[in-house]
Amino acid sequence: MRVDDMVLTRRGLRFAGRYWPCVPGRGGVRADKREGDGATPVGVHRIVGMLYRPDRMARPADWALPIRPGDLWSDDAGHEDYNLMVRAPYPHSHEVLRRGDRLYDLVILTDWNWPYAERGRGSAIFLHRWRRAGYPTEGCVAFRPDHLRAIAARITYATRLIVPDSLG
Repeated sequence: MRVDDMVLTRRGLRFAGRYWPCVPGRGGVRADKREGDGATPVGVHRIVGMLYRPDRMARPADWALPIRPGDLWSDDAGHEDYNLMVRAPYPHSHEVLRRGDRLYDLVILTDWNWPYAERGRGSAIFLHRWRRAGYPTEGCVAFRPDHLRAIAARITYATRLIVPDSLG
């Protein structure tokens, strides 16, 4: 492990000399991640991007990109755009990135099953805001909003998310 790695543990995310409370997927941590299982995939995941809502917050890092109206994420395992950011209109299954709630005001992207997605292996794993403490995600890792902003300000392109087989 490297000094700038983020490591998911039972106590939270170990990063930058502290533990950040977080919530993984409702399906637990799994090595055999599949679309729709709600699991957070085991592995070493690179951080490949950061998206934010410029109408709701200042740019969290100089390399963060704005989420624009019409930005979507394809989760249609049967389509060639599976696990890629796409634009509306998009007739296939997708997630809206510019949501009415604040869940995706700041999104840190990992390289899970990206950029060459294997169909059915599960679409994007994001680090994003939690709905509330202890409420699980669909496989992403979620944080308190102020903690997510603090984490975003500290990560670099060398930062990785490490999800071990069992949370120690």
